[in-house]
Amino acid sequence: MTIRTGVDYLAGLRDGREVWLGGRRVDDALTEPVLGSTARTVARLYDLQHDPELRDVLTCSRDGEAQPLSLVVPRNGDELRRRGTAFNVAAQATFGLLGRSPDFVNTAVTAFGSAASFFAGVDPRFGRNIRDFHAECVRTDRFLAHATINPPLHRGRSSSEQDDPFVHLKIVRRKSDGIIVRGAKLIGTLVPIADEIVVFPLPKYAPGDDDYTAAFAIPIATPGLRIVCREPLVNPERLVSNPLAPYEEIDATCVFDDVFVPWERVFFHGDVDLANRLYDATTARHHTGHHGIVRGVAKAELLAGIAIALAEMSGTRTFLHVQEMLGDVLGSLELARAGVLAAEAGASMSPWDSWTPAVEPIMALRYHFPRMCARMIEVIQLLGGGSLLSTPSEEDLRSELWPGIERFFRAGDGTSAESRVRLLKLAWDATGSSFGQRQMQYERYHSGDPVRLAAAQYLGYDTSGLLETVNRALHPVPAEVFP
Repeated sequence: MTIRTGVDYLAGLRDGREVWLGGRRVDDALTEPVLGSTARTVARLYDLQHDPELRDVLTCSRDGEAQPLSLVVPRNGDELRRRGTAFNVAAQATFGLLGRSPDFVNTAVTAFGSAASFFAGVDPRFGRNIRDFHAECVRTDRFLAHATINPPLHRGRSSSEQDDPFVHLKIVRRKSDGIIVRGAKLIGTLVPIADEIVVFPLPKYAPGDDDYTAAFAIPIATPGLRIVCREPLVNPERLVSNPLAPYEEIDATCVFDDVFVPWERVFFHGDVDLANRLYDATTARHHTGHHGIVRGVAKAELLAGIAIALAEMSGTRTFLHVQEMLGDVLGSLELARAGVLAAEAGASMSPWDSWTPAVEPIMALRYHFPRMCARMIEVIQLLGGGSLLSTPSEEDLRSELWPGIERFFRAGDGTSAESRVRLLKLAWDATGSSFGQRQMQYERYHSGDPVRLAAAQYLGYDTSGLLETVNRALHPVPAEVFP
């Protein structure tokens, strides 16, 4: 098997997994409205790989079989840019609203696989295991989700210093055939409808945390793995009021109740220093960041488009202050696009023989893009004004009431009342609803603490050229040296 179809993916979700939503266990994710709606969105992404017009954009041929580009190690600039184009297709299909689409974790696992010797430095088995797991993912095209964050109880304490030693995910014991883990991981975005969960350490582990640094992958239906979903934010059965409902990325807490992980699925544990360096040293940060900024452009295009559509519909596009706001929005969009080009143009060969995007533009956008989004959202809300709060319900549009009140909701540019209501509801869903607010919070934190992101940009930046510029400015050429 190589690339899957949407039908293949959906069939795999009926595997007895333990998913909890609203205080009850979900027997079938596909019959649960909010989970089933997003699962079908993911299924459509899988089907894009079979679209005759997109197959060669999203996949490449290896050994006579098609493989998703997100699972192929880029070896040169053309291959990296081609992968970015593939990211863009999926992002455009979901308006940049699915940050954890299947191609996201694929890029991390592909980076891990290319850096197998990093894992082998801890244990030769781990190098073989991650290489084999990547090859398995290529063969099966599974939907991989991930969870990497520890529950934030005592932020000032390390994992081993928590009052409860099993709040953070910990290896309970090692057996001849695998390990037993207990504890929890956050934030399991789309884990309830994924095929497998990948766990790996991010920086901030301290001496004594060795048993908390495990990296592994297991099926979602593994006994003892309990997925506890947050409260849904949309009603996918009301698509006029919640037009973005198909892109509701359900988040979850992943509870591991003495879960067994076979050794062949264990990729790392036990070295705190290497655990803290893993994400960066393997270039997973670079490649997932590439995916993230490409997706960000698609979201910026949606927000910019909504702002422009509101201004044109309301007849305010000729006002200078509105033009200034729209120019601000379009400027942010172009900066986001430029960041992608800069990351790809500045790419270089990694120690693992993978062509790796420049991380500096990626880090810059990860820090500034949430601010760009916040301003875009503000502009949309300013342009929508009170109209965002006075639209009738979608049931009103089909009621006996509508013919008598329809004229009050028309637009000055000739847009029909229903079309105007739909645009206003889209604007609200993207910016003001619970869904829209979750999207904003996601942008702020999906790459980690923004303060640490900015600090990491400075700490990892080669500032020698900048300081040399200052040095030249401090020593101007005297005028007398010229004739």
